[in-house]
Formats: sequence, structure tokens, C-alpha cells
Amino acid sequence: MKPFNPPLDDWQGKTAWIVGASSGIGRATALALLEGGARVAVSARNGEALEELAALHNDAAMPPRVIVLPLDVRDAAAVAAAYAQLQAMAGTVDLVLFNAATYGVLRADAFALDEMLAHQEVNYVGALNVLAAVLPGFVARGAGHISLTASVAGFRGLPKSLAYGPTKAALTNLAEVLYIDLHARGIGVSVIQPGFVATALTAKNDFTMPALITPAQAAEAMLDGWRRGAFEIHFPRRFTFWMKLMRLLPYRLYFPAVARFTGL
Repeated sequence: MKPFNPPLDDWQGKTAWIVGASSGIGRATALALLEGGARVAVSARNGEALEELAALHNDAAMPPRVIVLPLDVRDAAAVAAAYAQLQAMAGTVDLVLFNAATYGVLRADAFALDEMLAHQEVNYVGALNVLAAVLPGFVARGAGHISLTASVAGFRGLPKSLAYGPTKAALTNLAEVLYIDLHARGIGVSVIQPGFVATALTAKNDFTMPALITPAQAAEAMLDGWRRGAFEIHFPRRFTFWMKLMRLLPYRLYFPAVARFTGL
């Protein structure tokens, strides 16, 4: 079967930019790409964590393998400046992964507009700011790969996900439209759909998370998906399989099923 995207199976000599790389999935993916031979630019608000990552892999006598570009994804000018700096240092950028996110538990009986908007500004508008910076060059070159980290929480409405879930659903829709518009131009687009991964964000959950995996396992699944030229990269499949089935249920069955499985 023909892959959706040009396969990314050799990282030697390639450059990746990971936005949201200070911890969790982003940091693990940076490590996996470095192991594969890539040069990796890392961005996040926590510049200290990025510098610690760079110190482990950079040699003062050699060009940096880790390029540190601290930024806040809510600041469009800062994102554009960081990408311009990356291009000046590295030239061609082969992969851009938008992985920045915020997550807070929220239900409708405690609706908080500031919390809703905060999720939107980081999880969705942040992605738009990155796209605004990278798309013109990718389109002009007719190459490159854009990957957006969404979530199975965006598949359908879920309890406690009032602020987070809609932003991840938006990223999935955004990735689909980007693929439709960019595939014929030679630009790869993929959407990452993690289940539960042990990170600082999921540590906020007060329930037992099924099929919980490590960030390293998540990164391995992502690199495998890029290697296969996949559009949707979801993991762990023993969990996402059931979430995909839930996606197909009519509302008359879906709402009772959610109530039964969550106890809410």
C-alpha cells in the first residue's frame, strides 16, 4: 500500500525542529532523533531544560547537534524569530513537530473562560503560529514534513476534558486539511494521536490510566510512523483501537458507554 507521506527513514544529515521539547514526549522524541543521526532544534518556555539537553549532546569543538531556541508558542513574533534563527544556523529544516500543550482538568459545572482560552492559545493558536513561520518556506521548496501532536482525547467528547479535548480535535481537523492542501506539493503532514503517556501533564489525572506507556515508547512509535510514511500515528494500539471503535458509535450508544466506563 502506498504511504501517505514520503517516508522519513534516514535521519543522517537531516534537521528537525521540536516545539514543546523540554520534557515528556517532546524530549524523548528529540533523544530518539539524535540517536538516529539528526540535528535537532528544541523549543519550549523552559530554556534551562533545553540547555541541559543540549549539554548532553553538544561538543564545543563541533557544530551543535542540539540547537536551543527558547520561546513561548503564544508569541507569534518569537516563533517567527526562532525559525529564522534556525534557518540561518541549519539551512533546510526537514521536520517540524508541534508538541507544545497545556492540560487542566475541567468540567462544565466549573466552567472557566480563562482556562478555556489558555488551552486554545497554547494548544491550537500556538500551532498556527508555528505554521505561519514554516509553511511559506516549505511550500516554496516543495518539501518538508509537518507533524502535529493531537490526542485521542480529541476523538470524541470525554469527561474532564472540556478545555483540552476541543483543542486536540481542532488539531486533527487542521492536520487533515493541511494534508489535503499540501500532499500534491510534496510536503508531508502527519497527526500524532497518543493515548496515555507518563508525563507531567498526565500526572494531573486522578484516575488509573489504561495502557499507560513511557515517553520513550511514544517516541519510538512516532519515529516508526514517520518511517512508514503514515498520516495518523496512534499509540498504544491496544488502547487506541478501542477509542477508534468508540468514535464510530452513534450518540445513543456513545453517551451511556462513556458514563458506564468512567463512572461519571
